[in-house]
Amino acid sequence: MHLTFPRLRALAAVALLSLGLAGCGYNTIPTLEESAKAKWADVQNNYQRRADLIPNLVATVQGYAKQEKDVLTAVVEARAKATQVRVDASQLTDPDKIRQFQEAQSQLSGALGRLLAVSENYPDLKSNQNFLALQSQLEGTENRIAVARRDYIDAVRAYNTEPRTLPGLVWASTFFRANKPMVEFAAGEGAQTPPQVKF
Repeated sequence: MHLTFPRLRALAAVALLSLGLAGCGYNTIPTLEESAKAKWADVQNNYQRRADLIPNLVATVQGYAKQEKDVLTAVVEARAKATQVRVDASQLTDPDKIRQFQEAQSQLSGALGRLLAVSENYPDLKSNQNFLALQSQLEGTENRIAVARRDYIDAVRAYNTEPRTLPGLVWASTFFRANKPMVEFAAGEGAQTPPQVKF
């Protein structure tokens, strides 16, 4: 096959155009969007881990503190509400959905804090190996939640900044007009600190 000069020029133009597009930032907006969605999945994963630990924690405390029915009921109800409020990646631009999610998780954090504080009154519970193991897992999960929220906030900030700076501004105003800013995770007062446990 013989390449003619016009054909060579066309191939060179396509190659230059491809290189230009690869280096111009066109892929940055979708890449940042997918990164933020992945970070949100990490946040949800860690909240789900916490929700999965709660039934075991409640059952262990219940064996020692049967008279603390109100506290145990509050934890179970808060867990049920927190697991019902789901936000998928397509809803990350909806401030109301994010707020509902955050409120449900904050209520669960508060209920857990009260449950762990109850253990102060039960010396046998405080020395129970199951309780100690669950408490340790819960504390680790709270730390993972804090890290996942921080990573999500960073990813959303990068995604929301890109369409307002060059060259992202050019791409956002042409090819990515439908993209909306994502909502940052702005936990309520005190919600960012894990429940305090004092023994």
